[in-house]
Amino acid sequence: MGINHIALEVGDLGQALDFWESLFGPLELRGRLPKMAFIDMGDQFVALAEGRTQGKDSARHFGLVVDDKDAVRARLEELGIRIYGTRGLDFYDPWGNLFQVVDYRDVQFTKADEVLQAMELEHLEKSERALQELRDKGITVS
Repeated sequence: MGINHIALEVGDLGQALDFWESLFGPLELRGRLPKMAFIDMGDQFVALAEGRTQGKDSARHFGLVVDDKDAVRARLEELGIRIYGTRGLDFYDPWGNLFQVVDYRDVQFTKADEVLQAMELEHLEKSERALQELRDKGITVS
């Protein structure tokens, strides 16, 4: 039916939370344990777990849907974080996790109207390309 969460390993949990907050603003945590934190993202979450041991990812990555991809790009540039790729917005966190940022307007991923409203994002509209991709799958979006 979908993905409920993704878990990423980081070297230091406090530093990881600071990193995420420096990019995306104040975080709302769904919960926190001594070596784990759960960043709330509407009806889903990202779990950060302290204890990363593997090296930098190359092809393995996760796609993070945002409401303003240009703002994330500007913030990455402001922080001096290298952006990879020519079309996308890919970057690494300090522990080698590869992020691929996509704009909500441009992907098939959808949120229920109630979730968008709770997140104060009900104003977001899908691009025509994304709407057509959804229609091609038989999904009607209001």
